[in-house]
Amino acid sequence: MSTAIALDHVGVAARDLPPLAAAYERLGFTLTPVAQQSGRRRPDLPVEAFGSGNRCAFLRHGYIELIAILDPTLYDNGLGAWIERHAGMHILALAMADEQANLDRLRRAGLDIPGVAYLERPVEKGGPTARFARLPLPDAPEGRLQLIRHLTPELVWQDRWMAHANGAVALDAAVLVAAAPAESAARLSRLAGLPVEPDPAGGFVLVLPGAPGAAGPRRVISEEASEQVRSLMEQQALEQKGSAFSISGYRIGTKTGTARLVSADCKCYRGESVVSTIGVAPIENPQVLVYSVVWNPKKGSSGAAVAAPIMHDVLALALPRYAVAPSSGKGIKLPLK
Repeated sequence: MSTAIALDHVGVAARDLPPLAAAYERLGFTLTPVAQQSGRRRPDLPVEAFGSGNRCAFLRHGYIELIAILDPTLYDNGLGAWIERHAGMHILALAMADEQANLDRLRRAGLDIPGVAYLERPVEKGGPTARFARLPLPDAPEGRLQLIRHLTPELVWQDRWMAHANGAVALDAAVLVAAAPAESAARLSRLAGLPVEPDPAGGFVLVLPGAPGAAGPRRVISEEASEQVRSLMEQQALEQKGSAFSISGYRIGTKTGTARLVSADCKCYRGESVVSTIGVAPIENPQVLVYSVVWNPKKGSSGAAVAAPIMHDVLALALPRYAVAPSSGKGIKLPLK
């Protein structure tokens, strides 16, 4: 495939790595050990140690790279110039499946790319070396816009680095704010080999097709389990009689919840109530999920009566906001016995 297929990672750059890493650890991320990078300045030159290094928060899909200059006496691969502009996100990397096919496509489009830019780093001190094939877009003013293929994905997406105290599991989207959004969108479209679409809220959206194993080799749950849960959620929505459980043009799935907190007096579940409703649409190809929670409601005592209307209004607003296509058919009520 000679296009981008998924959002692989974003890179946040700073002058010093320890304070940046400490900030993300306070946010509840588990980070990989410090790793100094190596690579080739040009495809025809030998591998050398770079002055840049990183720590990463690997998710079950995608990851966040924290990158800084570890040794200012070595070649920094352009990192110093980015930091002179500002600290923050400077890398947007899209996953690819075939670096040679994408290189050929970009060259046919008139881009002066000398070849595949290979990069490597140890996953930990004394450990194996992770390797990457990259195609950076030349001279992009936004920062490093690039295509990437992981040559050793099993070395970086390890279970010990994907369990985060904050519960993060996936990097689903990145928002690029630009003074000239049409120009930035054109550059991203050219890099990805895919068209951009107008965003109803303004600007543009680049929709990536996805592929098994792209930007993370592990699924959170199996396709079969996902299909079963979605089917049950749709049946729950069809069984409900209120208007909060239907959205014109879309098949939706829902699940309500009602619980009580532990009472400080009796140490039993007779404290304040918590009601909730989760809604997903379109249920046959989920694009938007809304989870509404109300603590200790004053009017009403169930998720269906209190939280569901909130979920409905947000979901009904979000679907057209993100240009989600309506369902092609209607859901069929199945016997639940």
